Amino acid sequence: MSRALHRKTSLLRRGPLSPALLAALIAASIAGCTVGPNYSKPKAEVPATFVETPENWKLAQPNDAIAKGKWWEIYQDQQLNELEEQVNISNQSLKAAEAQFAEARAALRVTRSAKYPTITADPSGFHDRVSANRPLFNSQLSKQEYNDFILPIDVSYEADLWGRVRRLVEASRSEAQASAADLANVSLSLHAELASDYFQLRGLDAQKKLLDDNVQSFEKALELTQNRFQGGIASAVDVAQAQTILETTRAQSIDVGVQRSAFQHAVAVLIGKPASVFALPPLPLDALPPVIPSGLPSDLLERRPDISAAERRVQEQNAQIGVAKAAYYPLVTLGGSGGFESEVITTLIQGPSGLYSLGGQAAQTLFDGGKRKGTLEQARATYDQSVDQYRATILTAFQEVEDNLAALRILEDESGTQARAVAAAQHSLSLSETRYRGGVANYLEVTTAQSAALSDEVTAVNLLTRRMAASVLLIKALGGGWNVSQIPHV
Repeated sequence: MSRALHRKTSLLRRGPLSPALLAALIAASIAGCTVGPNYSKPKAEVPATFVETPENWKLAQPNDAIAKGKWWEIYQDQQLNELEEQVNISNQSLKAAEAQFAEARAALRVTRSAKYPTITADPSGFHDRVSANRPLFNSQLSKQEYNDFILPIDVSYEADLWGRVRRLVEASRSEAQASAADLANVSLSLHAELASDYFQLRGLDAQKKLLDDNVQSFEKALELTQNRFQGGIASAVDVAQAQTILETTRAQSIDVGVQRSAFQHAVAVLIGKPASVFALPPLPLDALPPVIPSGLPSDLLERRPDISAAERRVQEQNAQIGVAKAAYYPLVTLGGSGGFESEVITTLIQGPSGLYSLGGQAAQTLFDGGKRKGTLEQARATYDQSVDQYRATILTAFQEVEDNLAALRILEDESGTQARAVAAAQHSLSLSETRYRGGVANYLEVTTAQSAALSDEVTAVNLLTRRMAASVLLIKALGGGWNVSQIPHV
C-alpha cells in the first residue's frame, strides 16, 4: 500500500499541476461552453376554438372544485366524493406511479453528483519486515523492520468543459418532470375511470328500479287478465301473453345484476379493496350532467399532463444530442491525492508527514469506426421521434375534447327526443289498456304497448348514463384540475 502510494505520487509529480492551474481548470469547467442545440418548445398546430364549444356556456358550479383539482366534486355526489378520496390513498397503480416518480428523482440525484468532485479516504496501517538476505539489502541504509501508517485522501473531478455533465443533468431533470406528469396523468385516468364506473353502476341501479317497477305493474296486469279469464271475458292467450312479458321483464331485471357486479368489483379495485369485501348500496341515477366550461384549445397545452410529459421528453432528447456531441471533444479529468504518512502513529498528523500530488489527463478518441457519428444520428432521430409523439399527443387531446363535446351535445338532443318518445309510449299504453278493458282491443295490443313503453324508458335511462360518462370523459380530456405549474422544479 505504502509503496503503491509512493509510486503513484512519483508519477504524478513528474508533471505536476500547480494549484493555480488546477483552480483555473475547475473554473473553466464550471463556466465552460455547452455543446448541442439549446431547447425550444416545438411548435404545434392549435385551432383557435373548439368546433363543438357552446356559444353561451357558463361556469360550472362549484367552480372552486375544479381549481383545486378535485373535479369530481362538480357532480355534488357525496358517495362519489368519498370513493374518489380513497383512490389517492389505496390505489395500487397510483402507488406504482408514485414509486416510478421517486425513482426518477433519485436518478436525477445520481446524475447531479457528477457535477461535484469525488472524494475518497483509505486509511491503513502496516508493520513490515523485510528479509536481510534479499538482494541489494543494505543494513546501514535500510531498516529490516518498520511501521507504515497512512491517511490518504483522493480527489477526482471531471472538468465539464463541453457541458456533457450539464446536458446529462438537463436530460435527467426533464425525465423526472415527465415522470411527475405521468403520475398526474395516471391519477387523472384512475379518478376518471372510477367516476365513469360509478355512474355506469348508478345507471344500472336506475335501470333495475325501472324494470322492478314494471314487474310490479305487469304482475297487476296479469292478475287482472287472470280474473277476466276466469270470468269468461279474456282468453287463455291473453293470460299467456301477460305471463310472457312479466317473466321476460323479471329476467331482464335479474340480468342487470351481472353488469352491476362487474362495475362494483371494478370500483373495489380502483379504491384498493378486495372485490369480495366491498359493496355499494343501490342508488338509482337521477342527476343531470353539469355544464362544463371547455375553455380554449391552447389551454390544453397547459392543462393536460400527458401533453406536458411528452413535451418534457422532447427536452430530454434534445439534451441527449448535446451529450452525443460532447463525445467529439476531449474528456478532461482532474485528480489529486494527499494525506499523511509516518512510521510512528503519534507523528502521523504533523507537517513533515504530509504529502500530496496533483495531476490531470485529457482523453480523446482518435478513431472509433463511426461510433460517435452513429450515436449522434441516433440521438437526433430519437429527438425527432419525441417531437412527432408530442404533436400526436396534442392532436389526440383535441380529438378527445371534440368527441366528448359532440357526444354531450348530441346526447342532450337525443335525450329530449327520447323523453317525448317515452311520453308518447306511455300515452299509447294507457289508450291500449283502456281499449282492452272496454273489450275493443285484444291483449296483444296491450303487451305491444307495454314492450314499447319499457324499451323507451330503458333507452332514456341509458342515455342519461351515457351523458354522465361523456361528461367525465370531457373533464378528463380537459385535464381535470391539473396545470403545468404543478410540475416540480426538481
